[in-house]
Amino acid sequence: MGANIFHVAMYPWFALGHLTSFLHISNKLAERGHKVSFLMPRNTISKLEHLNLHPNLISFIPITIPHVDGLPLGSETTADLPFAFHSLLMTAMDLTEPIIEDCLRKLRPNMVFFDFTYWLPTLAWRFGIKALHYCTISPATVGYLISPERKLHEKSLTEDDLIDPPSSFPTSAIRLQPHEARQLATVKDYGKGISFTERQLISFTSCDAIIFKTCREMEGTYCEYLERQMGKRVFLAGPVLPDPPTSALEGKWVTWLGGFKPKTVIFCAFGSQCILKSSQFKELLLGFELTGLPFLAALKPPIGAETMKLSLPEGFSERTKGRGVVEGDWVQQQLILSHPSVGCFVTHCGSGSLTEAMVNDCQLVLIPQAGDQFINARIMGGDLKVGVEVSKSEDGLFTREAVCNAVRVVMDTESELGQTVRTNHAKWREFLLSQGLENSYVDDLVHKLDSLLKS
Repeated sequence: MGANIFHVAMYPWFALGHLTSFLHISNKLAERGHKVSFLMPRNTISKLEHLNLHPNLISFIPITIPHVDGLPLGSETTADLPFAFHSLLMTAMDLTEPIIEDCLRKLRPNMVFFDFTYWLPTLAWRFGIKALHYCTISPATVGYLISPERKLHEKSLTEDDLIDPPSSFPTSAIRLQPHEARQLATVKDYGKGISFTERQLISFTSCDAIIFKTCREMEGTYCEYLERQMGKRVFLAGPVLPDPPTSALEGKWVTWLGGFKPKTVIFCAFGSQCILKSSQFKELLLGFELTGLPFLAALKPPIGAETMKLSLPEGFSERTKGRGVVEGDWVQQQLILSHPSVGCFVTHCGSGSLTEAMVNDCQLVLIPQAGDQFINARIMGGDLKVGVEVSKSEDGLFTREAVCNAVRVVMDTESELGQTVRTNHAKWREFLLSQGLENSYVDDLVHKLDSLLKS
């Protein structure tokens, strides 16, 4: 292998979901002997060191975040900030350009993987380094929202534009509801003086190739569409499943989950960035109560809440005592999803959560909240038919009854829809876990990266 070993630098957006996704692919590359220099905020390194399975080949390079007015001191990732501050963090990341230039000059990697730092390809080109857009969002999302067919360089998209896909977009179940299109059509700066859409367009059109974390069997038509539209080579990394946890499930969860029958517990987790309004937070919990089933809800306290306890519906704790837990701190999601007692996963449809869910056999209830989650939900509930989406009103709100109904459908082994999603989920789970699948995709990716370096 000696002649084909290469050195990759990684510089993902400072969000834990992006950082961990880049670290997963770093592990796959290091497993094959390749060297990785992972550029990461200085104080965040300690939070992710345990996921580095090849410390002899994967080196964390600490990056100091420049000061930006309005950005709270010590903030390094989106997990440290409410959504309104993310643009300031992006501005700070853009200000690292001279730091990254110095790193690339010293490290001299063969290639760099990036996502939101649209200026990186130009920087890499100065040193003869290939720039790969490693995209953590799905090709369907990219194709639907920012395909060149949309002519985004000529106009901003309206709500009406986004309800339907571009004209030559592959046939699918993907459509947006008016309230979703309205949210996505709101053009906001994402960093100083540049919109999120413009940032993405430059990233996609200036890179040497695009890499998606998916399989052609699941999203091949969207990848082919993007290759045609973007005029770029599209490589697939396969599912890039997270490695099995090296830690054990906390004792308190072993005890609590162990008190229920197999496949009876609802587990709900909405990630580190999703914070619900108080009214929706309460409707969600009351929906779980209505099911009559045991549940564990790992959620951030709602917007404006002083404490989790004060956020709960009146009398809720007393009524659900012994069968319901609302946890405001981080939980071991991967281990909880694989616990025999967990039968249903209620998710916001973040890509990392969906990947973890697809390789477990708990049933999926989908409640997308923002951005690519809407399209992820349509893929899961519509294209693949592996879950049930909670119905919402025209203004994007769900009720406790809607939550309860969706959970009951996927948990009911007798219902036709429940049987359909159960069968499809089992089929795709078997596919994703099939022997050799992931290795074949990563090996093929390495081969294509090697060919790119020689071109």
